[in-house]
Amino acid sequence: MLPLRITGIASNCIFIAYGYVAVAYPVLILHLILLPLNSLRLYQMQQLVKRVREAARGDLSMDRLKPYMIASHCPSGEVIFRKGDIADKVYYTVTGRYRLAEIDVNVEPGQIIGEIGFIAPDKRRTLTFECIEGGQLLCHQLQPARATLFSKSDVWLLLFAIDR
Repeated sequence: MLPLRITGIASNCIFIAYGYVAVAYPVLILHLILLPLNSLRLYQMQQLVKRVREAARGDLSMDRLKPYMIASHCPSGEVIFRKGDIADKVYYTVTGRYRLAEIDVNVEPGQIIGEIGFIAPDKRRTLTFECIEGGQLLCHQLQPARATLFSKSDVWLLLFAIDR
């Protein structure tokens, strides 16, 4: 997108020169208005790229998300959500043991569960998440989470970072 914006700025300059030389005032005025707008958008895009790069290099620990989450106790045997349920929360396992039933995978403390609900087209759960051994979960409602994600690029990267 940056090269396209730079091309737009260059074409604005060329059309400003053309409008001035050819005495084409509508063209001149249009590109005099578009030049600062394109310049501002280029600056904003560069700042966004810079913030995302800084966030990617920064601390991707769960400590950044915890202030936005609510703690809850989960007893042994409880089904937190079932396959096909509406994805309205994201969970972080603090203590206890959990399992994704359909694929028989154990979920240990320190993992994020339910983030697929952010990107699933139908906003439905793809697996059943159940508690094997009682423990504590942190949860975050999906709608407030989206506001958090889009306002803080480092939190967005944390949720969708690929395990290294």
